[in-house]
Amino acid sequence: MRLLLATTLALSLPMAALAAGGGEEKAPSKPKCADGLVYDKSTKTCVNANNNTLDVDTLYQTVRSLAHDGQYDAAQVVLAAMPQDDDRTLTYMGFTARKMGQTEAAMTYYSRALARNPGNVLARSYMGQGMVDAGDMKGALAQLRAIRAHGGTGTWAEASLRTAIATGKTFSW
Repeated sequence: MRLLLATTLALSLPMAALAAGGGEEKAPSKPKCADGLVYDKSTKTCVNANNNTLDVDTLYQTVRSLAHDGQYDAAQVVLAAMPQDDDRTLTYMGFTARKMGQTEAAMTYYSRALARNPGNVLARSYMGQGMVDAGDMKGALAQLRAIRAHGGTGTWAEASLRTAIATGKTFSW
């Protein structure tokens, strides 16, 4: 009965509800540079991801664009140039690993991201979606509750995991 109710609620949500959230609500625009290169706004050119003039936020946005475009190998090249203990880096290391079929590695990255920042609702959402893919609905529900406990109610992270639990379909971004 609960699953039927959850499915009905999730399917009745307007797509705008999925867009509610902290900047993670839609797939970013496609990358403008070749694999392993990052667009540098200051020089208006594509530069190597290891270029020390690039800030972490620029690298992060590039990783998001590549990962959400399905260019997981290219995203991992940029991730390698980012601080390895940053929870955002670990979240996307998990995302790309999961999308490449490396579920165990993905869960390890998500766990490390959450150890660094328990309030990282995006890591929780992606981890929960991985649990849905693996049939671990109990674990996915625990992540959904944790998202809400960390103030993530109404965000894309919460809505996407809620929808994945209700439908069994996860998101590619």
